[in-house]
Amino acid sequence: MQTIAERGPTLGVLALCLALRVPRATYYRQRGPAPPRRPRRGGPRALTPGEQQRVLAVLHEPRFADRAPGQVYATLLDEGTYYCSERTMYRLLATAGEVRERRDQCRHPRYAAPELLATAPNQLWSWDITKLRGPAKWTSYYLYVLLDVFSRYVVGWLLAHRESASLARRLIAATVAREDIAPGQLTVHADRGAAMISKPVAFLLADLGITKTHSRPHVSNDNPYSEAQFKTLKYHPSFPDRFGSFEHGRAHCAAFFPWYNTEHHHASLGWHTPRDVHHGHAAARQTHRAAVLAAAYAATPARFVRHAPTPPALPTAVWINQPRIGPAPRIAPDAPPIDAPNRPRIDDRQSGGDRSPPQVRPSQLVAGVTVNASEWDAEDDCSVNSVPLVSQTP
Repeated sequence: MQTIAERGPTLGVLALCLALRVPRATYYRQRGPAPPRRPRRGGPRALTPGEQQRVLAVLHEPRFADRAPGQVYATLLDEGTYYCSERTMYRLLATAGEVRERRDQCRHPRYAAPELLATAPNQLWSWDITKLRGPAKWTSYYLYVLLDVFSRYVVGWLLAHRESASLARRLIAATVAREDIAPGQLTVHADRGAAMISKPVAFLLADLGITKTHSRPHVSNDNPYSEAQFKTLKYHPSFPDRFGSFEHGRAHCAAFFPWYNTEHHHASLGWHTPRDVHHGHAAARQTHRAAVLAAAYAATPARFVRHAPTPPALPTAVWINQPRIGPAPRIAPDAPPIDAPNRPRIDDRQSGGDRSPPQVRPSQLVAGVTVNASEWDAEDDCSVNSVPLVSQTP
């Protein structure tokens, strides 16, 4: 602005504003305060201040206190009295701040978008519940899934006949115990479903020292990782249109999640599997892939035009709603270190080669993976696995 003021008389204000991309109105507005506006003159047909006060006094009478201006206008006409039009009555009431919705209105609070950041596994989990269609219409089974956002590793899942806060509480407690989560280490994010905002789940997370966050109402983008995982589940060629029974759904999930954790390569993880990233094996596999590509380049360098090939880099962080400039995002301060720099990205893309149905080889099964399965099935008629049905060896 100072440059325009100094050079304006010689170079012209318009030319300088165009060169500096400053609107002329902004320049003239900042030169000095705007002149005060003249008070609006009343029209010749407007009511005088005394007449306005008389109309308001009539509207404030006890017999008209709970009646609309149209009712008052009609009543006065029947009595042989005319003060003003119905619209003028509304205008006078609005000026006095006496026009509003008569019923009490619910004012919803303004929800802030959650900004969550994770730089290692077991810092940020996301969980949700989805329906699996049963054998008949209006029959569904409920699949609970706990997902580590950083590694995309399914740390726990449960299949039940209904959505229940007590089942969600038990699943989270068993999974947290198995992953050996320390107080203050983990943040658990979910949407605002009945089980997610229930008191049993909230009290459990508070007792375990786990921070809980929720999505904004009706904003599915605040929980993208769970939604993407459900899409991977339901878009897989082996996913049926309907499950013939509860046991059918349990068997499918028991085969799908080991495949998802150990064989499904994520583009957002540098084409590594969730298990490799979650358990710190990604660095070793990255080194092996780099050696394979280096050997290929040494054998036929002419096939690589620009430079030697390198494996996709592992991302350094993952977030829900990328933190903006301002207060620091919510991050677990005491998370344990991780051996390998395992980095995912926000989206959970599917590989174009994921066309084989999930299969569990006998060497991948581990005994004792079901946590209190017999007790839970007897009491709650559900199937729970807080540990994926795969071995932990590379």
